[in-house]
Amino acid sequence: MRDTSLAAFLDGAEPVILIEIESVKGSSPREAGTFMLVSKDRIWQTIGGGQFEYMAIDHARAMLSGKTVADSMDIPLGPEIGQCCGGRTLLRFTEVNDTVAAELKARLEQANRAQPTVFIFGAGHVGKALTQAFSLLPVSISIVETRQDELHDLPAGVATHLSPMPEAIIHAIPAGSAVIIVTHDHALDFLIAREALLQPDLAYVGMIGSKTKRATFAHWIERESDAEASVNLERLTLPIGGSTVKDKRPAIIAALVAAEVLHAFHRSAAPVESPPLAFHP
Repeated sequence: MRDTSLAAFLDGAEPVILIEIESVKGSSPREAGTFMLVSKDRIWQTIGGGQFEYMAIDHARAMLSGKTVADSMDIPLGPEIGQCCGGRTLLRFTEVNDTVAAELKARLEQANRAQPTVFIFGAGHVGKALTQAFSLLPVSISIVETRQDELHDLPAGVATHLSPMPEAIIHAIPAGSAVIIVTHDHALDFLIAREALLQPDLAYVGMIGSKTKRATFAHWIERESDAEASVNLERLTLPIGGSTVKDKRPAIIAALVAAEVLHAFHRSAAPVESPPLAFHP
């Protein structure tokens, strides 16, 4: 598989131009701080697409060929360029040197550390589909299993945890994380869910199942005389994925749950815009 990372792009021998959205007025496809990289015949990431991105790429390649030295463009996102956002974007163009490359890598590492975490309990068909769905999103993924032979065929970057008592891992999960419970064992699901409901700072707790399973879990909590978990039962999403789409294929469930979790992350913490990079003169 081709390496599409920032490091791989920057490690090429060819000159590269950084295009960054320095400021935004009104509506725009992306926020201030968004950046992309352009070389003679490659690009990395996007500043929002559309005609204004084509203009930016053309300008960057004109810089690379020595046809212009202008280091900024103020672009209205209106009918004159075939877009209808209605705002304006100020773009800044910077030739990437060692200092710029190092700062870009540091910024990306910092952003990765700040990403919310999704903990998936169970690496069966649905668990693996969930890792695939979340691997495309700006989140960190951990998957927890009791079975060693299930921890395979996972996307790059997924952290794996093999544990005979996965419910014990709940206490180490960072605040603001999502917990998705899709193990092969209903009793194990219940143990994990009970521990998760005792953690008030999780952004999302979801369990695969049905309304009947939810009722069974509620009765189990009551039988265990677990008052605290019972009070927090309303925080449990069960079934996961909502009821609008009636489709039980793992990939469909995963897509629906990913949307549900992103919504929970948005509710629990407003998105933070990336600040402009610090190396502009």
